Amino acid sequence: MLQLLSDHWQTLVNSGDIRSNELMFVKEPTVVICAAIGYLVMVTVGPRLMEKRNPLQLRNVLIGYNFCSVLFSVWMMYEFLVCSFFNTNFDVMCQDIDEKDASPLATRLVRAHWWYFMSKFVEFLDTFFFVVRKKNNQISFLHVYHHVSMLALQWCLVKFVPGGASYFGPLFNCFIHALMYSYYMLSAFGPHMQKYLWWKKYLTKMQMLQFVSIFLYLVNVLRQGCKYWDAFNILHLGYMMSLLYLFNQFYSQAFNKQRKERKD
Repeated sequence: MLQLLSDHWQTLVNSGDIRSNELMFVKEPTVVICAAIGYLVMVTVGPRLMEKRNPLQLRNVLIGYNFCSVLFSVWMMYEFLVCSFFNTNFDVMCQDIDEKDASPLATRLVRAHWWYFMSKFVEFLDTFFFVVRKKNNQISFLHVYHHVSMLALQWCLVKFVPGGASYFGPLFNCFIHALMYSYYMLSAFGPHMQKYLWWKKYLTKMQMLQFVSIFLYLVNVLRQGCKYWDAFNILHLGYMMSLLYLFNQFYSQAFNKQRKERKD
């Protein structure tokens, strides 16, 4: 049994796209697995450790963190745009994935995917700040599931299918995150900013629109039959459906809560 597991591990390590396999944390999933386990320990043990402690006041840290996250998201979105929509040789609807393509823009797109994958490690700080500020109501199943699964999904993407048609989801998500972290940054300034944050209710709607758009894009990739890993595509389709379901539940509960508060 151990030999069988070892053989499967070596097969996993030695497989993948040759352009991304030598990038940091891509060749094997050890760091990803350890980070996911550490994250789950944090959300389980962290609130207990903070139970008898005062919440930390991190206003300046949050403003700085969210500002940097906005810049990072905008930069990654720009990189994806340059390599796709701004590239006249790129088929934005169904670009084949060719690991032998080492052209400058193809390599740049693979790098953009790697940076996007790395951003999922950084985003674990979102939850850390919730823990130390004792915002435990924010650490929902949706929140934890989203963070852990996105790290795993993006490792699979950058290892096996970087570039090509894989660009669409990260590009759209960078746009959403630029808006989301802008909201968090402004809200961190204090209650006096609330009057400028009337667009909060539209963020969840835009996130759900994102999932639907990515789902339809992936269906088109399957329909056109461009060179892509179909098994990963189907997995990605199922993942988009799970996020849409969970975000719709969250939106419905938040909407019902707001409606009840208005009546009261």
